[in-house]
Amino acid sequence: MTRRTTRGLPVPADFAAPPSERRRRGWAEADLAARPARLGRLRARLAEAGLDAYFGLRREEIRYLAGVVIGEGEEKVAGHSGRFLVTADEVIVLADSRYTLQVRREAPGARIFDAPADLAGAWPALLDSAGARRVAVPAGDIPRALWEALAAAAPGVELVPAPTWVDADRAVKEPAEVERIVAAAAVADRALAALLPAIRPGVPEARIAWRLEMLMREGGAEALAFDIACLAGSNAALPHGSPGPRRLRPGQVVLLDFGAQVAGYRSDMTRTLFVGEPAARDLAVYELVARAQAAAIGALEAGAAVARDPAALPSGREVDAAARAVIEAAGHGRHFGHGLGHGIGLATHERPALSRSAPDEPLPSPTVFSVEPGVYLGGRTGVRIEDLVLLDGAAGRVERLTRFPREVLVLPG
Repeated sequence: MTRRTTRGLPVPADFAAPPSERRRRGWAEADLAARPARLGRLRARLAEAGLDAYFGLRREEIRYLAGVVIGEGEEKVAGHSGRFLVTADEVIVLADSRYTLQVRREAPGARIFDAPADLAGAWPALLDSAGARRVAVPAGDIPRALWEALAAAAPGVELVPAPTWVDADRAVKEPAEVERIVAAAAVADRALAALLPAIRPGVPEARIAWRLEMLMREGGAEALAFDIACLAGSNAALPHGSPGPRRLRPGQVVLLDFGAQVAGYRSDMTRTLFVGEPAARDLAVYELVARAQAAAIGALEAGAAVARDPAALPSGREVDAAARAVIEAAGHGRHFGHGLGHGIGLATHERPALSRSAPDEPLPSPTVFSVEPGVYLGGRTGVRIEDLVLLDGAAGRVERLTRFPREVLVLPG
């Protein structure tokens, strides 16, 4: 399993090229074609529950249901623009003058409602224009103070805490969604392969992270999926640490956690590399984490092999337990504190969850999620291996979408 030299290390040409403009246009067309069915599922649930409308607040939801693109973090300055109301026969998008042209272009079938600074003040007029008297609102997405202000502004309207209908729908991936995750994973794979020569003793963590960001952006990513983690030596024991001025030294591990965004969809991968000859302790931890990940993938494959019945798929809790049992048997259970994985798509973390607290129900299908066991020895070292996996129970398919090798890679030290 171990590679001791730079001979045979991955190179960018080993991985798929960035998507063409023609392919990107095809994805946009696929989204446009899929929106009526997405809205139809939501409207059917509203009708079944006796509700008149759904009020959405998250940027992932408005992109999924209406096609309006609000960048990550932009909601902090967008005011109430980007919030929306779905009724039985229309989609109403709140937009102020900064977003009106964009909404007209990206959601031409939607009705625009001028987004006020005081949403509660305009709430009665919005609902009157939609004929809505019972409105579903995702309670987890709205501040309590805003909920109370809306309720007080229109006392004749009932606000109903909405189940996570849209989250559940987004967990089941359409083919064009999977294609974009695959493309984002390939961008990240290529970038890491191009980065390898720059990972050497004396280079600061922050410089490596910046070089990796440039390689992803120049290689087809429109944005990062999240801030890059580049953590060397004992810093690798921080599961979500940030890169800093610490310089790499011979004999250390370097943990890289990063992802690209392509046409709105994200990737997420972690590789732990060795700078110079690995310490026996670090190599043993790596081999343990690799075995844990293999156990989780094996549990998924076993379930998919008999899962023509969706109920036969394993739960996220069961898959987490398969990996955790390997780590616990080696005496490192307390050193694996986070969940095994998370869904990915328009958000970096979404449904389904693979963890000790995940729902005890079959995983959705088809879906994409990370499988990322890790062992972290505080003050000494840390190892995590993370791949994205496609699970398609109907096809009996489990496929790693992250193509970068998982074998031990030893870089010159």
